[in-house]
Amino acid sequence: MRKNIKKVTPVIVLVILVLFPLVVNEYYQHLMILVLMWVVIGSAWNLIAGYTGQVSFGDAAFFGTGAYTAGLLVTKLGLSAWWGLILGGISASLIALPFGWICFRLRGAYFALATLALNEVMRHVATIWEDFTGGMVGILTLQSFVSKLPYYYIALGLAVIAIVVIRLVMHSKLGYYFLSIREDQDAAESLGINTHHYKMISLVIAAALTGVAGALYMNYMGFIDPHVVFSLHDISIMAILVGIVGGVGTQYGPAVGAFVMVAVQEMFRTGGFGLVSKIARASGSDLLISISDMISKAHVMGFGILVVIAILFMPNGIVGDWKKIIGLFSRKTQ
Repeated sequence: MRKNIKKVTPVIVLVILVLFPLVVNEYYQHLMILVLMWVVIGSAWNLIAGYTGQVSFGDAAFFGTGAYTAGLLVTKLGLSAWWGLILGGISASLIALPFGWICFRLRGAYFALATLALNEVMRHVATIWEDFTGGMVGILTLQSFVSKLPYYYIALGLAVIAIVVIRLVMHSKLGYYFLSIREDQDAAESLGINTHHYKMISLVIAAALTGVAGALYMNYMGFIDPHVVFSLHDISIMAILVGIVGGVGTQYGPAVGAFVMVAVQEMFRTGGFGLVSKIARASGSDLLISISDMISKAHVMGFGILVVIAILFMPNGIVGDWKKIIGLFSRKTQ
């Protein structure tokens, strides 16, 4: 019975997601587009960090590469930015290949620091190379659609593809190699596994998916600049938080983490979806209004609190500790 429920649940969720934009306004469609984009990015990070055990801060480098590929196709070649969904993933993979070949000789914190450096290198290249990238002026393009529905369904398709691809990878021989590297790299090497080779494969797949997400962002937002798409905090750290909160090394953890993180970010940005702001302005108190303004800028603090709670009470994330969470609620109801 439980196995049947597990098989049917993803189908039910997918049907709900397909129907969701038809019954809500554009504001909630926009939020779900962001959630679905983060599902792709979080799933990619989960592959390299959660399944292969290589903690990465380099998502912004690949995300920005994909976004700039889509933007430059328009400004330099006069092509549609939608070609970036293919070429953005390829260009991000081309960045990942030499980086992985050099830096996968490093382990642990040293590799993580190398990915951090990659972010900064790519951001500075995009900033300094003004003739090609536009520098700090950025790239502005016209959006293809007025309605958000096409963007929503494209984002949903990419999110489904990301989850399915990673599922197929992890149920193949590659997945077993990735897990062996995560559990004990030295033991894997002693068994004849070329760990450097398979870590590079994992990185290239993750980079390609992240690059595609960057191209989607360019098409949807219509504007990028180096500080937006190569942002350590807004992209790389957010990707890590999505994985940690949802569940590192779980199939649907990034999807759950993406939903929670976007919801928390929006809740702080809008002051409890406008509730705190309305109460403050209705009271006429300058103190409450200033507190409301502070809350709207405190999403970073909200992320920090959420991560602390996750580490203390849900070290395996929401999906990884789901049975424990259900057990706690069932005890309280008894």
